[in-house]
Amino acid sequence: MLIRTILIAGAFAMAAVPAQAQSVEKAPPGGTYKKVSELVKLPDFLPGMGTLYVDPATLPAGPFLAYDHDGRLASTIYMIPVEDIQGQKKFDNLKAAGGKVDHVDMYFNAGHPGVEKPHYHVVLWHIATADEARVAK
Repeated sequence: MLIRTILIAGAFAMAAVPAQAQSVEKAPPGGTYKKVSELVKLPDFLPGMGTLYVDPATLPAGPFLAYDHDGRLASTIYMIPVEDIQGQKKFDNLKAAGGKVDHVDMYFNAGHPGVEKPHYHVVLWHIATADEARVAK
């Protein structure tokens, strides 16, 4: 009886975890995420970032989920337009889709297919700095 109770409690605990949280650790993520290279003219794998997925409804900011060559989540990336920063736009409740964040980088990008306006990449790394080589090339 105790084992049955534990199994039922475990099933309820797993059901309580949002479906998105359960499905983003490995590519492709579930739900409404689409491969960025299928939405705009970009390569499947971007050196320094990885293979990107995004829910098109969240553009331009994202979050973009970035995966290494083995399909493991490396980072969550937000692409925040410079005009929104200059306009002091508030961005509330930005989530790290992959859970634990090891460190954060932020850098300027002049624009690219999908997010043409100048913007900042805010990268929430789920891996250690030493492991960033997984998406370097």
